[in-house]
Amino acid sequence: MKKQKEILKNLNINKNWTLFLDRDGVINKKINGDYVRNWGQFEFLPNITEALKTLNNIFGRIIIVTNQRGIGREIMTKEDLNEIHKNMLDIFNQEGIKIDGIYYCPHDYEKETCNCRKPKIGMALQAKKDFPEIDFKKSIMVGDSISDLEFGNNAKMISIYINKKKHNSFLSFKSLYEFSNSLKVKL
Repeated sequence: MKKQKEILKNLNINKNWTLFLDRDGVINKKINGDYVRNWGQFEFLPNITEALKTLNNIFGRIIIVTNQRGIGREIMTKEDLNEIHKNMLDIFNQEGIKIDGIYYCPHDYEKETCNCRKPKIGMALQAKKDFPEIDFKKSIMVGDSISDLEFGNNAKMISIYINKKKHNSFLSFKSLYEFSNSLKVKL
């Protein structure tokens, strides 16, 4: 843990940096073997608002990038996803948390190919198009799957792994809250 904190401390993270976050498993509980299909199934992970408030004070931008294969599989609609994101953002706004953008890949990789499904970097490129000041070398991707980490690496970002188990190739934390606390000392 000390080594990870030292690595992060030496990065000199400030408002010129962008934080990219996966959604399911980082912000809200992931439903194993299924999808969060509606607002009733959406459940924030513990301490998520505290984590995001801290991260808002450190990073210049926070972007959510999420694979949403349930749309391509016709298990949910884009309208269902938009309702989830609207409600999530409403709660964040009430808490004073700013999310600069949400990008999602609706495609089912078994039926179609695309350039946006992580680990491909289409969502990162779209975010850069919308926010030209984003510098991927001054960006961190936080995710709970190997495809999230590969997405970060493919875009030349620093990748942070959220998981109960450590990963030898990536900086690892048990939660977004733990990650945010590791950066808090910089404030």
